[in-house]
Amino acid sequence: MNLTLESKLSNLPDKPGVYQYFNEKGKVIYVGKAKNLKNRVKSYFHSSITSPKTLALVSKIVNLELIITESEIEALVLENNLIKELKPRYNILLKDDKTYPFIRITNEPFPRIFPTRKIIRDGSKYFGPYTEVKNMKSSLRMINQIFKIRSCNLSLNSSSIQSGKFKVCLDYHIKKCDGPCEALVSQQEYSEMVEEVVKLLKGKTDDLIAEIKSRMNAYVTELKFEKAAELRDKINQLSAISSKQKIVSQDSEDRDIIAAAKEDKDVSGSILNIRNGKLISKKQIRLSVEMEDELPEIYASIIKFYYGEFTEIPKEIVLETNPADEETLTDWLSEKAGNRVHFFVPQREGSLKSLVSLIKMCKENAILQLKDLQLQRMKKEGNIPYPVSALKRDLRLSILPKVIECFDNSNLQGSDPVASMVVFVDGKPKKSLYKRFIIKEVIGSDDFASMREIIRRRYTRVMEEKLPFPDLIMVDGGKGQLSSAVEVLEELNIKNYNIIGLAKRLEEVFFPNMSEAESIPKTSSGLKLLQQVRDEAHRFAITFHRERRSKRTITTELLEIKGIGNKIAEALLKNLGSVENIKNAELIKLEELIGKKKAAIVKNYFDQKEK
Repeated sequence: MNLTLESKLSNLPDKPGVYQYFNEKGKVIYVGKAKNLKNRVKSYFHSSITSPKTLALVSKIVNLELIITESEIEALVLENNLIKELKPRYNILLKDDKTYPFIRITNEPFPRIFPTRKIIRDGSKYFGPYTEVKNMKSSLRMINQIFKIRSCNLSLNSSSIQSGKFKVCLDYHIKKCDGPCEALVSQQEYSEMVEEVVKLLKGKTDDLIAEIKSRMNAYVTELKFEKAAELRDKINQLSAISSKQKIVSQDSEDRDIIAAAKEDKDVSGSILNIRNGKLISKKQIRLSVEMEDELPEIYASIIKFYYGEFTEIPKEIVLETNPADEETLTDWLSEKAGNRVHFFVPQREGSLKSLVSLIKMCKENAILQLKDLQLQRMKKEGNIPYPVSALKRDLRLSILPKVIECFDNSNLQGSDPVASMVVFVDGKPKKSLYKRFIIKEVIGSDDFASMREIIRRRYTRVMEEKLPFPDLIMVDGGKGQLSSAVEVLEELNIKNYNIIGLAKRLEEVFFPNMSEAESIPKTSSGLKLLQQVRDEAHRFAITFHRERRSKRTITTELLEIKGIGNKIAEALLKNLGSVENIKNAELIKLEELIGKKKAAIVKNYFDQKEK
């Protein structure tokens, strides 16, 4: 007999485990883990929940299943594996469907080293994951140049080697292999060489060089100059690698730096691997998230996805903010690493300024990767800028807002009222299409009336001159400004237009015929585009207003000169640009512009003023 959701919720256990939510089609839509399943699962159905993501999730839940575990760490591992396998709709997911490659060192008497995407739990060692294949290939190429690791697939053991059925291949003759197939190198010597490869892959290059130098000196003492020369060549190659690794920390500690960049539903995580104070590699991970997902949850997911694989875990992981489930993650990582691991969030002040710089560098890498991701999507969508397509989604428009016209008013206590119109095409300002308006019909400070005037003037001209209509009209302000604009558009009998108002205080978006404003997620690139358009319209209006006010002030000063009227004052300003230039102008220049009589009056005025 199948239990209902209500009966399952009333019989939840007080134990750690994993819970799975199912929709009406029987598909898993969310997987979570809990220290106490009863408390955690019931929290989703509490009336105080306000998160849009959680409300959307709960509305689709028709069933749930539980898996009880021995501990919260075991629940965390199971949760991570289920998320990777099932890819539930409301979980944070890895963006790339493919499995990242590793470098595998086989568990054999004479191990092989090669790339793989398949994990076989047979005692083999794995290094990775390599989020960029070129970095993995570079590491393998470096290993093959320095170490004589066999490249064959022969099953080598003591009995097969002693039987004499294997013969050395070309690699032996060109000194790429020491010939373990014919027992030309002992298993101990080969194993020591493999351990050197392990140290190199772990970034312990300087430690490895020191060890090889010690052995080289021992060979010299024993007069084994040929073997010493081989080690000398190896040291030179390793030193060349070490010199290319950038020193980013003076304390020689092993640590990973993790930073994430989020925009809309995309997250790019950047991971810098630092060993012995040197940056040895950089990895990236891409996630698909919901807009409401916060950084702590995102960092927790990055940590689980990245360190859930066969990855070396340093003692310190540096982040810009602490992850969610920090205590459980710390215990899990410590158990995997075999030593205590801790998270560290460097502050702006203090002695660890290098770590602040590393976080900043890591963040810049993440932002760059995110922009690359958006550029790839833009190309797929026909070179439409990502913020434009995001804005279409956020505003639920039927067309792409490729052309946006935005209006803003500016006045100072009702004086010199002006307005601006800026135009954005494909998410970028098109300054050649900007318009400036001097408010002519409105007396005093009346933003609503001013908005009606400029909307009427603008779109009357658009209709008369048969100009193209914008994809989106935007007014700077709330419901009042929007209503004023809509009123005029209806009077002009304009149909099928998109218009919004953007209020400054809470960045709320107002739509026609809707009493309440709506909010766009703060991380949305669509909102950022709206803010950029609004700010540009405001800047353009303020600049025009200041120009008008300044010109009026200067003109008023010239009008204080007895015998000088508006026409003369404007002629002087037009030709000389400022009162200062007029004051310093030669009399002959003034005479050329306004005649001898007026020039003498102006010159005499400024001469008397300086006395």
